[in-house]
Amino acid sequence: MFDTTFIVKYKDYLIHERCASANTVSSYIRDITQFVDFLIVCKGCDFIEIVEGDVRSYLSQLEKCGRSSATISRCIASLKAFFNYLTDEGYLRHNPARDIVSITAAKKPLRLLSDSEIVCLLEQPDIADAKGCRDKAILETLYATGLRVSELVALDMSDINLATGLIICRNGKERIIPIYAAAVEAIDHYLSSVRVKIAAPGESALFVNTSGKRMTRQGFWKILKGYTEKAQINEDITPQVLRHSFAAHLLENGADLRSLQEMLGHADISSTQVYARAVKKQLKDVYNKAHPRA
Repeated sequence: MFDTTFIVKYKDYLIHERCASANTVSSYIRDITQFVDFLIVCKGCDFIEIVEGDVRSYLSQLEKCGRSSATISRCIASLKAFFNYLTDEGYLRHNPARDIVSITAAKKPLRLLSDSEIVCLLEQPDIADAKGCRDKAILETLYATGLRVSELVALDMSDINLATGLIICRNGKERIIPIYAAAVEAIDHYLSSVRVKIAAPGESALFVNTSGKRMTRQGFWKILKGYTEKAQINEDITPQVLRHSFAAHLLENGADLRSLQEMLGHADISSTQVYARAVKKQLKDVYNKAHPRA
């Protein structure tokens, strides 16, 4: 019989001690739970009885099922972190995933929107329409702040100060992010002409759906997909692409890595440096295409 309280305790640890983002917590717990399901069916052992061979058997099963190298690498990282927690807390004597080496997956280049694509996307919502007015505010906020979609939909009314042009992100690592004037104007218009009419009584969410309740991640994905098609941007644009574009455009215009790290909520600056490399590569590609002697 598996003692699932270990997973509950670990989730609490990720949220309250590691201040991990909602996406990180969700992916870690999902990876661990799927591993447990495998062990229940194939091994029937508990956490304290797990050995390295059990972990390798699971990873082999993932590979046979056609899971990508990136997925398997993430799973290895999730299990290593979980078993480290169990050993640190004294539940395990050693980490059964300690010696398992992550698969090096081929990294896809970051998809970045050009300035013209950003402008085109932000111009799509019809602000004369209530839904369009709200959507304009949402898109401007996302591009202005580089928030993750989970952080965007978690924003409350108390998290924004239009007078100072600042947003407080409390979902995950708490941080204060400035927003540009056009975003302030779009949010102010939405609050005064739309939200005040449709928000359910007592609803604290900044962005609400047509029922007046807090918008969901899935709801925003549908909104973004619709405007991407309307803007005739050929590729699917995800909220993460807008986050990438926010970071790259700031760097292109002189932002320093430390400030960007703080705005993005990265614990490690190496995560932020990915954008610096992407910007350098983009500049080099432009040079090679445009210079007559390149």
